[in-house]
Amino acid sequence: SMVMVCVLLIMVALVGIKVAPDVIEYNAVLKSVKATAQDPATRGAGVAEIRRVFDKRKSIDNVTAVSGADLDISKEGNDVVITFAYTKKVPLYGPVSLTIDFEGNSSQ
Repeated sequence: SMVMVCVLLIMVALVGIKVAPDVIEYNAVLKSVKATAQDPATRGAGVAEIRRVFDKRKSIDNVTAVSGADLDISKEGNDVVITFAYTKKVPLYGPVSLTIDFEGNSSQ
């Protein structure tokens, strides 16, 4: 039974290793979205300017999953609210893959 537990732990660790870069990238996207929404320069800016500011921020963090065109931008009162959602497919073993749906917004 000890061998089975070790095999199971190794499989879980391998899945974690394959998923970790995508989770790190999601956190970078979320950080960039929040920073863009809280930037004083974007308070009175239009949608195109907000997307341009996000694209500059995401290039710093090397984010490739989301671009400024993928953002849903709205205003609630005087605050800018930026929402995003995307799907990542992580290949695991042969024909087996894991699909993760990421979503977030600047007000979280």
